[in-house]
This record gives sequence, C-alpha cells and structure tokens, in this order.
Amino acid sequence: MSTVILLRHGKSTANGSGVLAGRTPKVGLDDTGRAQADKLVARLAGVPVAELVVSPMLRCKQTVTPLAADRGLTKTVEARLSEVDYGEWTGRELKTLVKEPLWRVVQGHPSAAVFPGGEGLAAMQARAVAAIRAHDARITAEHGDHAVWVACSHGDVIKAILADALGQHLDAFQRIVVDPASVSVIRYTETRPFVLRVNDNGGSLAGIAPPPPKAKAKRGRKAKAAESDAVVGGSTGH
Repeated sequence: MSTVILLRHGKSTANGSGVLAGRTPKVGLDDTGRAQADKLVARLAGVPVAELVVSPMLRCKQTVTPLAADRGLTKTVEARLSEVDYGEWTGRELKTLVKEPLWRVVQGHPSAAVFPGGEGLAAMQARAVAAIRAHDARITAEHGDHAVWVACSHGDVIKAILADALGQHLDAFQRIVVDPASVSVIRYTETRPFVLRVNDNGGSLAGIAPPPPKAKAKRGRKAKAAESDAVVGGSTGH
C-alpha cells in the first residue's frame, strides 16, 4: 500500500485563544499558520506527492494551498477527516469546560466520551480511519505501492488515526502529541501499518518516500508479504 503524510493544519486564529473552535465556520490560519503553510513546500521538496486529501475546514484548506499551487495538485475534500463535532461544547471557553464532568472522561476514558449534541470520540476514530484506509487503497490502485499522499486534518483526528495504526486502544490516544503544522507518517501494508514519523516538526521529509519499483520487478505475493514484515533487530535507516 502507499504512504500517507498526516498533516495537522497550521496555527489558526483559534489556537491559543482559550476557546474550543471545533467546527465553527471561517476559522482560518493566523500569521504563524500561514508561514507554516509556506514552509511546507520546502519540507516536502523531493517527496513525490500524488494527491492531497483535505478536511473541509477552512484552516486545513489554507494549510495545503501553497503546496497545491507548487505541485499543480487539486484538493480532494473529505468530510470524514473533519474536526470533531463537539456539539454544545463548540465555542465555549476551555477554562469552563474543564469543570464539566465529561472533561475527565475525555481525558481518562475517551472511548466513552460523547459530546452533548455532537459526536463521540469512538465514532470520530471509526470514520477517520475508514477514510484514510479507503483513500490509501484507492491511491495505491491508481498510483502504485510507492505513492505518497497528504491528508490534512485536525489534532484529535490525527491522534486517533495514529492510535489505530499503533495498535493502541483509543483510551491511550491522549498520550500522543500532534502540534499545528506537524507531520506524522504511516505506511500501510497488507498485514500491518508502519508508523514512520509522529509529530515531526523538523526539516526535509524526503527520506519517507519509498523507492519506486524497478521496471521489470516481479511483484508477486512473496514480495508483498516481505514488505509487510517488520525488520528484525530494527531498521538500518535510509
């Protein structure tokens, strides 16, 4: 299967405001976020991005706009990668939400958390993972096993996808940190996902792209199985 770069949107006007923005319309990038979006072009230099799949939220669309323009790519909007529907919590101050009984559930037992008038975190994980796996299968079929693609989404959504790839219960997903404009990378195979990066805020990502298949290489079931095997003793790196 192909390799997906999970990109969290850049810093938005709501990040750091003390308010849970959720699906509030027209929340875009601030000056820092726009700079982060511009830098993404250089970070992905040398990475052959096949497609861009984006949450419908404005801040995600803005984050990939410079990359889309640089590569001549269109954005595929995927509703299942949208922000958590926080329902009645949307737009409320965090300092008041921490006093709600549900806050402790979100922190300690998130798989049981359902936001009033919104969705549950377990439901969010199910729809997000289904979307990633469906697009990954489609992109692999269209572009080949060596393809790399970008999915731009939100912090809790990406954490839930990573938890699934790591084989962790959703109740452990709060242990994962995903910063604005960070990238996390998963390579899916027939038998398991491989998590290559988590919350990467560094430089070039060129090393994540697998080498393209040789022109005359035979890609039978044994070759596929080998690609799904973990390296005993640890990877030798790039």
